[in-house]
Amino acid sequence: MDLLKKSVMTANKSKDQSPELSCYSCVACNEEELQWHGNLLRGRTKARSLSSSPAPGNSLDFRRTRSLHGPSPVTKFGPKACMLQNPKTIMHIQDPANQRLLWSKPPKSVLIIKKVRDATLLQPFKELCIFLTEVKRLIIYVERKVLEDPEIEEDDNFVVVKKKFCTFLEEYDDISDRVDFIICLGGDGTLLYASSLFQESVPPVMAFHLGSLGFLTPFKFESYQSQVSQVIEGNAAIILRSRLKVKVVKEPREVKTSHEVGRDEKRMIIKTGDKDMSRKTMLYQVLNEVVVDRGPSSYLSNVDLFLDGHLITTVQGDGVIVSTPTGSTAYAVAAGASMIHPNVPAIMITPVCPHSLSFRPIVVPAGVELKIMLSPDSRNTAWVSLDGRKRQEICHGDSITITTSCYPVPSICFRDPVNDWFESLAECLHWNVRKKQSYFVSEEEEF
Repeated sequence: MDLLKKSVMTANKSKDQSPELSCYSCVACNEEELQWHGNLLRGRTKARSLSSSPAPGNSLDFRRTRSLHGPSPVTKFGPKACMLQNPKTIMHIQDPANQRLLWSKPPKSVLIIKKVRDATLLQPFKELCIFLTEVKRLIIYVERKVLEDPEIEEDDNFVVVKKKFCTFLEEYDDISDRVDFIICLGGDGTLLYASSLFQESVPPVMAFHLGSLGFLTPFKFESYQSQVSQVIEGNAAIILRSRLKVKVVKEPREVKTSHEVGRDEKRMIIKTGDKDMSRKTMLYQVLNEVVVDRGPSSYLSNVDLFLDGHLITTVQGDGVIVSTPTGSTAYAVAAGASMIHPNVPAIMITPVCPHSLSFRPIVVPAGVELKIMLSPDSRNTAWVSLDGRKRQEICHGDSITITTSCYPVPSICFRDPVNDWFESLAECLHWNVRKKQSYFVSEEEEF
């Protein structure tokens, strides 16, 4: 009887620890997100941290996600979209050419991002809105400032369509669970702006090239009806553009007049006392890059760069760029970095005009934690900007923590992730474009 009871207890215990019921914790965003993997995790071992010796007292800050690619294999994009699981994988790596969009339910709502202060986009914007509301019967979300354009307000033919819109204000209204997919009209900046509106899960983004460069916007507006219809039907490829999770910590400060440097000049000093209670922390999701530079100062930027709690170098120059693979073709490539395909799980570190001949750009694995702080002997402060926005000053004691985000941007492809990227390199950046070399004339052809 005791043996029977013992065997039952052992069976129940093994059942509770079965891989079919195992769950994982996504801790890169400091949130416990329990997701059931089922047979997907059968026989897999638990992922280990990339950092073997984290800084003392900060062990929780160095815990990683299960996947080094940043997003988990079951990441959802908005309330209804996810990526179709491809059974033809090698070593559990998704084939970029077979990344397909999958709808759990037909999409019912769409967010339209239009480049503001551009009169050439008004007519395409109106045509698209009429098509989506009257033909596709979708609910349209538009930012309120878009409808404040005088030409839209004074258009009597557009009034009936405009009344069906749902409007929102940036940084005030949360539309993360209301939008099924996004359509961008403009240049690359519209995609960056769409990314900034969603601090967690991002719906699939369809970007039309109506701007200047268009590296991230593969669709042409001439055939928008058939292309949008294919996306709604689920006949589309997607590319997962990883983002950076950035945490900016500002130490409490007060302004005091310095009699030594002059009456009108002021300097920032750290308060004494209970400074941890009033510390200011800001979180951002960045698609392209984080840029730390010297700002208006004439002195070199002098910042310390830590990787998983270990000091790896001090950047002395105009600044440093920490970019995603998507951002490698932006500011980073202008600073001399290599171009990385968005499917490569990596973070690129590029110095800006370093005062050292041997300081070359480097690529580190996705998922590591980078930390940037002003060096103790720095002569001036530094400035940080995130995707060209939210520019702010960094003083002594402040810190910028950067790691791979769990929430990528699923960008809808015109063909597939590989062909779209190389076509953008050729058309937008004119990569390896030169006059062809003439061939030698053979002796037989001479006679």
